[in-house]
Amino acid sequence: MIPLNPQRALDEMKALRALTSDENGNQRVVFTPVWKKAVDFFIAKLDEIHVPHRTDVAGNLWATLEGERPEALVIGGHLDSVPNGGWLDGCWNVIAGLEVLRAYKLSGQKPPVTLKVVSWCDEEGARFGRSLFGSSAFSGHLDPEVVGKLKDKDGITVAEAAKAYGIDVTKAIDAKKEQKGIAAYLELHIEQGPVLEGLGLPLGAVLGTVGCERNLIKFHGQAAHSGSTPMNVRKDAFLAAAKMAQEIYTIAAKHQGVCTIGSCVTKPGIVTSVVEDCTITLDQRHLDARELAAMWKEAQEAARRFAQEGNVEVAFEDLWRIEPILFHPELTAFCDQSIVETVGKSHKLPSGPLHDAAEVCRAGIPTQMLFVQSLRGISHNKIEDTKDEHLLASVTALAKLTDKTIAWVVKKLG
Repeated sequence: MIPLNPQRALDEMKALRALTSDENGNQRVVFTPVWKKAVDFFIAKLDEIHVPHRTDVAGNLWATLEGERPEALVIGGHLDSVPNGGWLDGCWNVIAGLEVLRAYKLSGQKPPVTLKVVSWCDEEGARFGRSLFGSSAFSGHLDPEVVGKLKDKDGITVAEAAKAYGIDVTKAIDAKKEQKGIAAYLELHIEQGPVLEGLGLPLGAVLGTVGCERNLIKFHGQAAHSGSTPMNVRKDAFLAAAKMAQEIYTIAAKHQGVCTIGSCVTKPGIVTSVVEDCTITLDQRHLDARELAAMWKEAQEAARRFAQEGNVEVAFEDLWRIEPILFHPELTAFCDQSIVETVGKSHKLPSGPLHDAAEVCRAGIPTQMLFVQSLRGISHNKIEDTKDEHLLASVTALAKLTDKTIAWVVKKLG
């Protein structure tokens, strides 16, 4: 029996919150000093139990406890957050994974297979608009040339920001080598939605992640004086973009998906000028690939229609996309069983948010996620929270799932 201590993990999580948050929420934005504090906190915990660790070429931090066999089971998460983010998103995965690894380490016996915990680099994509940087480098789906040129609001590129922390984006794709020997992958995460709370359940087994289509829509009109230009002759780029704000709700309702315009930038951006350039981000998600494709097609058609109506131009630029992902059915069953054994009842549900688990699954590695309830269904917000007793139960369920998955891996290997 491994000496699991869920309370220890919760205490560490609260210590990390105190280290990396302010009055506005958590500030673990990638490639910043606060993010580095979180990374160093995790490293210090690994050093306390003498577990070796290293950072790969994409900035992913790996901790490794050697087992009786070299094939590995990996537990993963991420330490970065959105600006003014919640205290649990991403970090709880890593801290809970650390507790499971530590329990095996403190048992004094090697696990049947090698056990690894990974903290993926820049899961959120909040700073540059491109999620799952480290895990997509691992899966082989990262284009370093394209991603390296993406800029944050201050004009700093991914390549420049990463270089300050010792990461060469041009070599990040070599992280694909880390796939060797990985037999399965597990990830615990807060739900970030209202389903489990609505059902009165602490934990849920995740069926998979929705697909995501993320793009820029750029409207181009003509700057003109706001006082002397009649309304009927303006070429107002913002007018076309504003019509998109309502249209995406129509598209989402029609296809039963979700659409979000999360950013809008206007130029020249002054009070005395008609907007010449307006760029919006559009994030669309659906569990069905065909529906997702139809949503993006309709969004483009609408943008062209609104541009024509306003006598402005429109162009589109890809930011990122990922297809819907279904997790391994046997591991989903193990997850479901582990939850029932821990809290008495389980529920299976898809994930609306994206996670590194999706990229690992894309690499052909058997993958499974475990959800723990989110209060009010709120995440990416400083009020993000989960009951302590649910967090403690999630560590226990993760440990049970780890045991079941290890046994499954050993059986498969023969």
